[in-house]
Amino acid sequence: MHVEAIYHRSADSYCYAYDDRTVHIRLRAKKDDLQTVKAIYGDKYDWEHTAKETPLYKMATDELFDYWQAEFAPPHRRLRYAFELVSGKRKLWYTEQGFSESKPRDPLSFFDYPFLWPSEILKPPEWVKGAVFYQIFPERFANGDPANDPAGVRPWEQDDPGPHDYFGGDLQGVLDRIDYIQSLGVNAVYFTPLFEANTNHKYDTADYFKIDPHFGDTELLRRLVQAFHDRGIRVILDAVFNHSGIRFAPFRDVLENGRESAYWDWFHMKDYPVATGSKPSYHCFAFESHMPKLNTANPEVRAYLLDVARHWVNECDIDGWRLDVANEVDHEFWRQFRKALKALKPDFYILGEIWHDAMPWLRGDQFDAVMNYPATEAVLRFFAKDAIDAETLSHQINRLLASYPRQVNEAAFNIIGSHDTPRLLTVANDERKAMQAALFQFILPGAPCLYYGDEVGMRGGADPDCRKPMVWEKQRQNGELLDFYRRLISLRLAHPALQEGSFEFVYARDRQIVVRRKHASEHVYVCFNHGGAQERILFSTDGQLSPVPIWGNGTFRMADDTVTVTLPPFGWLVLAAPAQDD
Repeated sequence: MHVEAIYHRSADSYCYAYDDRTVHIRLRAKKDDLQTVKAIYGDKYDWEHTAKETPLYKMATDELFDYWQAEFAPPHRRLRYAFELVSGKRKLWYTEQGFSESKPRDPLSFFDYPFLWPSEILKPPEWVKGAVFYQIFPERFANGDPANDPAGVRPWEQDDPGPHDYFGGDLQGVLDRIDYIQSLGVNAVYFTPLFEANTNHKYDTADYFKIDPHFGDTELLRRLVQAFHDRGIRVILDAVFNHSGIRFAPFRDVLENGRESAYWDWFHMKDYPVATGSKPSYHCFAFESHMPKLNTANPEVRAYLLDVARHWVNECDIDGWRLDVANEVDHEFWRQFRKALKALKPDFYILGEIWHDAMPWLRGDQFDAVMNYPATEAVLRFFAKDAIDAETLSHQINRLLASYPRQVNEAAFNIIGSHDTPRLLTVANDERKAMQAALFQFILPGAPCLYYGDEVGMRGGADPDCRKPMVWEKQRQNGELLDFYRRLISLRLAHPALQEGSFEFVYARDRQIVVRRKHASEHVYVCFNHGGAQERILFSTDGQLSPVPIWGNGTFRMADDTVTVTLPPFGWLVLAAPAQDD
């Protein structure tokens, strides 16, 4: 037994409350080292009457470790627990004090979950599990009102955008195309920033309380949100609270009055006199002098931005905020942000843009979820770039799932393309590969998001090329791809297992994958052949069910509990079956 690889602590993804009654615990061990793991648990004040044992199951595996998990209801909402570990003929017990050859008798030496407080549990909005998002970059989606076009607007059909170009997209254009958005089957939309700014992307806010005049006004946004709500579609907006734009009135005051400005401490000023340009005398987003960083630790700044956040909920009834550069804002601001927004709307979705391990923001006091960039990279490296094999993909996804509590994974925002990245079809350069990447995205735990135009086959490299005007001419759209996405969205929304079921790789070798999503009502198997030749895949259903094909271009047969799937090059097959009672 390799004890040096065994790890647990009573915090974060290793011990957490999933709901008001249930605690999940996990243990990490060297891959294929432990045969069994049990938890010994009970109430520390009533051990004699509450002590129990329960087995842990292997919930994920990566290239180095196995991750074991158990779920149970702690007696009296308190929990002491230890682990019984078996490897070959060796048995050890693992407590907070270390490893023991004999079974410990005193629960005071065990790991401790002191008390289950419902108010401290991370509870993302329930609706997010069943959400499919559509991302809209407003300046490039549709031009519904030429009267508000900026000067020098380019013709819509030109598809070579420069970083500072305008094409005239606006909120009226979105409203005019709302039936199209509904026809996709999505039930949520995410807008990049709408507020007055000096750029086409609007990440340099000049006025947080004003819709950019090139997009429309507050009344138009109010009507647009209501129109989405009437169709059962939720709306989240983009909040840029890490930094403002250089035209933000408080920063203009700093430029005019220097240290005498009442807003000097609203920003992170480094030197005087104030210098802009390539070497600004203040902290910025990156080193972009036109995006001065806000001092969110300043009580006045904090109060102002919280007013902004509440204002758009009150004015337009939005359903969530996506938070730009969220990891560079102080934690206490986000704690107050969560309290303020959840008080207005308990099922409000708070989504942080964080590209790395985000556990410090996901402990129940700040965000509901983050943009799942680690999954994005893993999916693209396998399906679009052919840079890793199936086993490596399974390791990377499993490690990610084991890094967060289950409710975090269920609310994750899953993308494979956005306004910040090259388009999927450009990266894959093969329609079949792009379809498989999208299918895998839609079967991951969390909410998938479709970037506008990907559904009709739009291509584009890195920013600004990924921000081309939406293709509306039928003859220029890829109808087959559009039908695929509509079917894919329908699949996701029709199957509870794809929204909140457990996730498991049952096969991952070479270029072939089988994923199982298990739910109380059904099991769904999704089979991929990401290779250029026909392949057969054999896997077991554990004798519990007999699946039937519901979508795809492969064939299958079943003997006893073994399924044999035959898939053409770059083919897939989705199988489903009602779950059987245990």
